[in-house]
Amino acid sequence: MTVSQPQFRAALLDAGRPVPDGLIDGAARPAGKRFDVYRNNVAVSLSEAMRTAFPVITKLLGVQNMDGLAGMFLRAHPPSSPLMMHYGAAFPEFLAALPQLQHLPYLSDIARLELAIRRSYHAADAEAVDPDTLAAIAPDTLMQARIRLAPAVRVLRSDWPLHDIWRFNSTKDAPKPRAVAQDVLITRPGFDPIPEILPPGGAAFVQALASGATPAGAHAAADTDAPGFDPGPVLTLLLQGGAIIHIATKD
Repeated sequence: MTVSQPQFRAALLDAGRPVPDGLIDGAARPAGKRFDVYRNNVAVSLSEAMRTAFPVITKLLGVQNMDGLAGMFLRAHPPSSPLMMHYGAAFPEFLAALPQLQHLPYLSDIARLELAIRRSYHAADAEAVDPDTLAAIAPDTLMQARIRLAPAVRVLRSDWPLHDIWRFNSTKDAPKPRAVAQDVLITRPGFDPIPEILPPGGAAFVQALASGATPAGAHAAADTDAPGFDPGPVLTLLLQGGAIIHIATKD
């Protein structure tokens, strides 16, 4: 009897399934015990990958609980790529849908942040614009320019103290989280991504720039979100993070 690839894959990723009938080892013997060892090694490796990808979630829940979630996630969302950098993409939605975690509603946003940091780390390199180039552009001209952002830039909006929770659980002696909603900008000025808190309206401003709006258009979008918005601090964060890689003016 020939074991189909779907049968093998389903049994490999679910310890509750029996060893596929007809599966043999290299010596033509039933592969039961060898398959169990292989299946266990795969599950352990993927659990370790999840702990590495989501260290703050692991710290918040504990290693044992995280491994249990990793096993549940594996059965619901088996790997779709051989590249481990892509594994766990559906984890934020998975956490949000679990009834037993409804008392921790911020977990899915923390997972989104950790996923965004990982994606920023693996994003393509890009050379940042020299700050002097930006300083040399007249303000009125700059407001009508088109700004291209680096591939590593990410923006997350949250109803929870997203940055504070992440920092408190990943940085020694960090202050306790405040009871405020926080939007986060991720840039990658060097090798490692850096999450920063955005002021009110900052997320709308950066998202508008990323969508192709001029700074003037992005300012209008941010002002609707947060009346009186000042784009200066956000542009400073983008410059410091090497996030601006091209400026096209009408001149």
